[in-house]
Amino acid sequence: MKTEVLKSIKETEAKSKSTITAAESAAEQTLANAKLEADNLIAKAVTIAEDYKKQRLLDARNVSTAKHAAIVTQGKADADNLINAGSKKLPQATSLFVERFKEKLHVSA
Repeated sequence: MKTEVLKSIKETEAKSKSTITAAESAAEQTLANAKLEADNLIAKAVTIAEDYKKQRLLDARNVSTAKHAAIVTQGKADADNLINAGSKKLPQATSLFVERFKEKLHVSA
């Protein structure tokens, strides 16, 4: 009877050890899987963040380009208006310049 009880205890200990070993192995595997999944999530988040950053930079560049084009167009229009306004007043300015020049010549003579 004692031997049977001892055998039973030994068998139970062996089963317990194998169960503990299996549980530890499963825990290690679960931890490894969790670490792998965490690494994958981090890599995915980094990729998403990089894509977002690239898109935001592209959007900002497009807005900047559009503003630049609008400023250049407005500047050219303003320059053309000034040239046209100046061209219209050119005969008057020339006449005034000649008149003043003649006055200076007569004053000093």
